[in-house]
Amino acid sequence: MSRQYERLLKCYEYYRSVTDFIPKVGLILGSGLGGYARNMEVLYEIPYRDIPGFPVSTVQGHDGKFLLGYIGKVPAVVMKGRVHYYEGYTMEEVVLPVRLMERIGIDILFLTNAAGGMGEGFKVGDFMMITDQISSFVPSPLIGENVSELGERFPDMSHIYDTKLKELIRKTAAEEGIPIREGVYLQTSGPNFESPAEIQMYMKLGAHAVGMSTACEAIAARHAGLKVCGISCISNMASGLSDGELSGLDVQAVADRRAEEFERLVTRVIGKL
Repeated sequence: MSRQYERLLKCYEYYRSVTDFIPKVGLILGSGLGGYARNMEVLYEIPYRDIPGFPVSTVQGHDGKFLLGYIGKVPAVVMKGRVHYYEGYTMEEVVLPVRLMERIGIDILFLTNAAGGMGEGFKVGDFMMITDQISSFVPSPLIGENVSELGERFPDMSHIYDTKLKELIRKTAAEEGIPIREGVYLQTSGPNFESPAEIQMYMKLGAHAVGMSTACEAIAARHAGLKVCGISCISNMASGLSDGELSGLDVQAVADRRAEEFERLVTRVIGKL
């Protein structure tokens, strides 16, 4: 048995020692969405630090615990706080939460994040449904020995973000009167913001938003056979596209300001699954 698979099984065994709850949907909360618990009926809370060998969030605004319960009538597991590559974790550790959620029963992963906007006409506060991604600037979470129980050696990534889920997000946003843009998300390693020259390069590559998470999680999810969808909150314009310096505090402030609408959109989409 491989080391990473043994680690996953130990996490799973701990989870089952706490609860036999089986979620259908996994939701990863990005910066500014930490208050999402008010939108769900929480049955259990499991702090990451209690799970053997599990990575712990070290970033402000990422509490670090699983919330288990119902969003509407849909059984769900919510990650209140994610772990990032820039915190010093390996990619294997960064995607361990996704693999654990698949193991406990989810078949849909809903990703959210705060991101820098660089698409034409994008502005701070916009929501962007992720239609595709660029992950070439960070290591793949699938590097190393392939564990067949987790997925095949060379998984197809032609349709990372599920077509039917994207249409559901479009329809729900229109029903709720919430404007939503669409575009390609690009992940960098962080923790520094990008340089203006890098942003110009990313735009030439076809990216519309940039952040420090999400794409690696989507790869691990597709490797495991999960359906994936995602929404970014454009919390700042990327480096060189606006006046002033970038700050993590400003990112948090914008995400907080748009949290109510973001939460409403996510909740309505999940309620229809």
